[in-house]
Amino acid sequence: METRDSDFNILLATDSYKTILVQIWYPITVATNSREQKKILAKHLMETSGSLEGLEYKLHDFGYRGVSSQETAGIGASAHLVNFKGTDTVAGIGVVKKYYGTKDPVPGFSVPAAEHSTITAWGKDHEKDAFEHIIKQFPSVPVSIVSDSYDIYNACEKIWGEDLRELVEKRNADAPLVVRPDSGNPLDTVLKVLEILGKKFSPIENSKGYKVLPPYIRVIQGDGVDINTLQEIVEGMKEHRWSIENIAFGSGGALLQKLTRDLLNCSFKCSYVVTNGLGVNVFKDPVADPNKRSKKGRLSLHMTQSGDFVTLEEGKGELEEYGEDLLHTVFRNGKIVKTYTFDEVRENARLKQNEVEELLQ
Repeated sequence: METRDSDFNILLATDSYKTILVQIWYPITVATNSREQKKILAKHLMETSGSLEGLEYKLHDFGYRGVSSQETAGIGASAHLVNFKGTDTVAGIGVVKKYYGTKDPVPGFSVPAAEHSTITAWGKDHEKDAFEHIIKQFPSVPVSIVSDSYDIYNACEKIWGEDLRELVEKRNADAPLVVRPDSGNPLDTVLKVLEILGKKFSPIENSKGYKVLPPYIRVIQGDGVDINTLQEIVEGMKEHRWSIENIAFGSGGALLQKLTRDLLNCSFKCSYVVTNGLGVNVFKDPVADPNKRSKKGRLSLHMTQSGDFVTLEEGKGELEEYGEDLLHTVFRNGKIVKTYTFDEVRENARLKQNEVEELLQ
């Protein structure tokens, strides 16, 4: 069998393009995982408060230090920003501004936040002084203070609940103290922290019959949070009659790094080629794994009357009975022919009313 250099170059170029294109599995997977967590939060927020207010800030990106590179941080964080507006991974803001642009000056936001060394540098005997110093530095904006450097439960009961109680009570809904536990079993820790804070700062009962701490104090759980533990925590809170209004979450490596291409089985396959002016349907159908059978021919995407998407093969979407083809050409022969702003991307990914209603069924 004779192989010509030109044939080899074509094959190599084709495989190289596919390799580069398929790398979009990463932002696709981050955005999908992030959106699924948004659905979990939306469901439980509606059930325990009757409103989706604050949903965009319920899952904060803590993943900067957990990823493999600056490029990974930028791409992954921008994918999460499709669904939420809270982030500490500033590289993602740069990616969005450079390649998309938004109507807002920046696409993501954060708050002043203490980390362990800003507490432990004061020494164990001066944890209260560290808390007091930080909370006084930021009187008019939300401030997050990690409180588990030594004993999270003592910090909640004694320091926040007694020693600094008056300072906490002077704050308001626009500038709450956000207590951050950062160790232990996530569900157990959250429930115990809420229980202690609830004894020190009397909660009210909202219209859904769930407990809500005073608006000047909230909790953020940023340790061990992934899609599974998030589900466990919000279900546990609901079971113990705590509204999801009380809490936000931070997710790090699980949000931006603990993902693979296999999670969503993301792949690219050739479905149609033109050889000597003749169109040919192309597909694969491995006998040992029917799940790897690929779609063939010219493909089109349509929405059914029930609101579901369906992909049609072999050019069948050209028939009027299927309605508009929702696929658009964005890249042709080395040129980008269609662009989207980040606001358009966010709108496309927004939880629609019917989706929220389905979550509550």
